[in-house]
Amino acid sequence: MPTVDLSERAVIDVDGEDAESFLQNLITTNLDDLAPDDLKPGALLSPQGKILFQFLVSRKAGGGFRLDLPQAPADDLVKRLTLYRLRAKAAISKQSEALVRISFGDDSAASQTESTYRDRRFAAEPVYRAYGAAPAANSDEREWTLLRIRHGVAEAPVDFALGDAFPHDINFDQIEGVSFRKGCFVGQEVVSRMQHRGTARRRVLIASAEQSLPEAGTPVTVNGREIGTLGSTVDNTGLALVRIDRVKDAMDGGAAILAGDIAIRLAIPPEHRFTFPAETQEA
Repeated sequence: MPTVDLSERAVIDVDGEDAESFLQNLITTNLDDLAPDDLKPGALLSPQGKILFQFLVSRKAGGGFRLDLPQAPADDLVKRLTLYRLRAKAAISKQSEALVRISFGDDSAASQTESTYRDRRFAAEPVYRAYGAAPAANSDEREWTLLRIRHGVAEAPVDFALGDAFPHDINFDQIEGVSFRKGCFVGQEVVSRMQHRGTARRRVLIASAEQSLPEAGTPVTVNGREIGTLGSTVDNTGLALVRIDRVKDAMDGGAAILAGDIAIRLAIPPEHRFTFPAETQEA
């Protein structure tokens, strides 16, 4: 059973009698569906529907909520939540350098304790995230990156830039990261319109090649025209955020899709329900 320590993580605690209603009216996740032992993706959007902060949300054993995210944007998220709090009875605090461990594989369920949560981004494979005391790590973050790539799970900043992507772009609609039935949240109108009109232009796809892929941020091109960028990579596999209509055109026309100067194949992640569009959308 691979167990990985994640570095550079922070945890933000949101406590108090209004904690749930406060977050429910702000973030993309439907907290009504969040079980005590579940962990789900979430985001705080701009009014224009772009992802400003990406995190994982879970219920704490003693009440309140835990937001797990990279250290770099954590202070800004605390400030933004405090700005929105107004008169809500909610306390917001940050734990820097939080101990976060992940276990996955067929026997990972055996390692569960009261401080572990099932990561619901991974529908077909048991993945658990632990806070505080946990089994000792026996693998490195490379194994975790490979797992994310295999399931098409994107994380900022390596796979997309905060402030530059809609939830649909990173497949949040496929992994319970955004709710279209819970009611209002910041940016909800724009995101709901994209959902109902089916106008998502970009998606995270799984990239593969016959040789090692270049580093994250490398442009993905077709006939010299950029259609996206490469994200996380390990050896000859990785993630890419791309225009899916132009990927379909390239595949239909037999044109090479390149990451740098390396030919790649792009595929929809397993368990995801979206398809390639029939026609190219306007630029």
